[in-house]
Amino acid sequence: MKKIALLLGAMLACSLTFAATVDTISIFSNSMHKNIQCVVVTPNSYQHSQAHYPVVYLLHGYSGNYGDWVKSTQSMVKSADEMNVVVVCPDGAFGSWYFDSPVDTGFKYETHVAKEVPAFIDAHYRTIARREARAISGLSMGGHGALYVAIRHSDVFGAAGSMSGGVDFTPFPKNWDIAKRLGSYEANKALWEQNTVVRAVDSLKNGTLAIAFECGVDDFFIQVNRNLHSKLMEKKIDHDYTERPGRHNWNYWGNAVQYQLLFFRDYFRKQGTAQQ
Repeated sequence: MKKIALLLGAMLACSLTFAATVDTISIFSNSMHKNIQCVVVTPNSYQHSQAHYPVVYLLHGYSGNYGDWVKSTQSMVKSADEMNVVVVCPDGAFGSWYFDSPVDTGFKYETHVAKEVPAFIDAHYRTIARREARAISGLSMGGHGALYVAIRHSDVFGAAGSMSGGVDFTPFPKNWDIAKRLGSYEANKALWEQNTVVRAVDSLKNGTLAIAFECGVDDFFIQVNRNLHSKLMEKKIDHDYTERPGRHNWNYWGNAVQYQLLFFRDYFRKQGTAQQ
């Protein structure tokens, strides 16, 4: 029994040694004139080397915040550690949809995520400060935000993904505070449409971004994701699209994020920016 106890103790010590570090930091937003919190996950190897690392930005959903990814699924933290990437989880507030609102000047989360957060992270962490070493993804509202921001800022991000993303919110004119950010759908249809991912891809050229997105077949966003896939196929834009059994919940996203991180790791390897 003593030998078994010693063995278990050694195994526990090893598991604790090889673990990512999770920090909560505050980033001042010049565009919104306030401090905004953010989670940064660094792999275990970051603490023991002077190497520079690629970064994956993960965005939360409508009713969530910057802490959701680490609070709701340990699979992300474990995968970040195993794949040797830094993961950054910015805050997108309650219902920002990650665009700069023309209605509420206090909501400039496109600017925050696309410019302010990467600039801060590159200045304070050992990152590879190039688009070829930056990827962005998210769930639900954050899935929309990740693709929307990446398409509009392909000089910042080289790869983008989405999990259960609200990639076209025009079929849902009464939901999720979108009218607070864009005005009513009835009076502002053109404004609504131009702030969706499905419209943003009109400006996208093949090879600009490495794209992977997915949705559960029992998710209420499944049809808008299928529509996005069809549009990308029509435009001959290379991308990975996946449907699996699943609903709009953490059981699905905890699994999906592992595939997203694998896709990004492969992208970083192809770009020569992966940390081995």
